[in-house]
Amino acid sequence: MIKVIGLSKVYGSGPAAVTALNNVTVEIETGEFVAVMGPSGSGKSTFLSILGCLERPTSGQYYLDGRDVSSLDEDELASLRNRQFGFIFQTFNLLPRYDILRNTELPLVYANAGRKERRARAQELLARVGLAHRLKHKPPALSGGEQQRAAIARALVNDPTVILADEPTGNLDTRSSHEIMKIFTELHREGRTIVLVTHEPDIARYAGRILLFRDGAVVGEGLKE
Repeated sequence: MIKVIGLSKVYGSGPAAVTALNNVTVEIETGEFVAVMGPSGSGKSTFLSILGCLERPTSGQYYLDGRDVSSLDEDELASLRNRQFGFIFQTFNLLPRYDILRNTELPLVYANAGRKERRARAQELLARVGLAHRLKHKPPALSGGEQQRAAIARALVNDPTVILADEPTGNLDTRSSHEIMKIFTELHREGRTIVLVTHEPDIARYAGRILLFRDGAVVGEGLKE
């Protein structure tokens, strides 16, 4: 599914250059649940951004389902992002002026889906994450856990094969964090590939494999205990 070889990312040039990733080689199989851990500045989020085609590497190869992603132009990358990836962030990234039903529909708007299809799909997914009674509420009226569940529904609305989550429990209390991780566990059981960045060992233990990053490189790897 995902294969990166000698992946490097450098920001800036000359004396001010910062190496965020340094010669990373990793394979992630279809249906795997992988946690990415490491201290701040270790390259975790940059790695996730490149996997999700939000950034291009400075050097190295990235293959997705055997396809060389580095050869794609910007329009092709945008299409790939919308079609194959679901993104979940620590800060939820919901639009405060829209209710959560509209927020959840938005990826389908960009995919030119019809209004009836958009509405039905968004309602189905919001019900799945326990928010059927909150459809018309705007994000500021929801708790952090409810906002993250809405963000998960939005990430799923295009039926992606890969879920990329950057610190999805970072702003949540312990109870809400584990409720969110139960949803991730269900998604994994359905066969979706999940790559999740976290600082929290108890959250990483939900994954089947853990990658440890430091100074832009993978320094350790193993199965959960």
